[in-house]
Amino acid sequence: MGVFVLERTAYTDTESMRYAIRPMTPADLQQVTNIEQDAFPEIWPSTKFDKELRNHLSRYLVAVDTKTKVNNPNSVQEIIPNKPWTKKIPIIRHLVPDIAPVIQTTDSLVGYVGLWFMIDEAHITSIAVRSTHRGYGIGELLLIASLELGAIQDTKMLTLETRISNVTAQNLYKKYGLSIVGKRKNYYSDNNEDAFIMSTGDTKTKEYKDFFDNLRQEHSKRWGVSSRYITE
Repeated sequence: MGVFVLERTAYTDTESMRYAIRPMTPADLQQVTNIEQDAFPEIWPSTKFDKELRNHLSRYLVAVDTKTKVNNPNSVQEIIPNKPWTKKIPIIRHLVPDIAPVIQTTDSLVGYVGLWFMIDEAHITSIAVRSTHRGYGIGELLLIASLELGAIQDTKMLTLETRISNVTAQNLYKKYGLSIVGKRKNYYSDNNEDAFIMSTGDTKTKEYKDFFDNLRQEHSKRWGVSSRYITE
């Protein structure tokens, strides 16, 4: 079910933000991979985002530049898992392909965020913005959308890991109520850097909801109102 998270009419005197949030689809795979390589060149091999899309525990959102389109008619190959019943009827399995072409999106993607949902916790596995689009409130927008998705999924906590050297990211997370609750030694394989574990308190409390809503309004007033289409 689609959910329009932020009502445009709530900010009638505020301009619209050019960046929107929507769920990631197979058509986005190539651009999301490019964003990951740009933001995290140390990651090799690249994340298998096609597999992540089929993982029932994960959800991915992308940030779209609504004023730009990409002219890219090329297709990517998506692996389509065969259904259990095809194994029982060999001729049907033969007729059902394992690989099908997916036309790449013409949306211009500028960032993404991936989350895993476990019991009452939403865990950000990765959040990235193109280097050419940093400083425009997109990373904060993706964090806002993550918390909104967590609320839709009825979680009570948001957690993540961040490099101990990434003070800029830590300050953003602290702004939204995440605090350092632990450390993972040698977490990053490229240089064995430690990671801070950061977590919110209970995001279901009225105190946090009011706190979060004020931050959303501040973001909208500074950067413009964003359209966010989020599904369960």
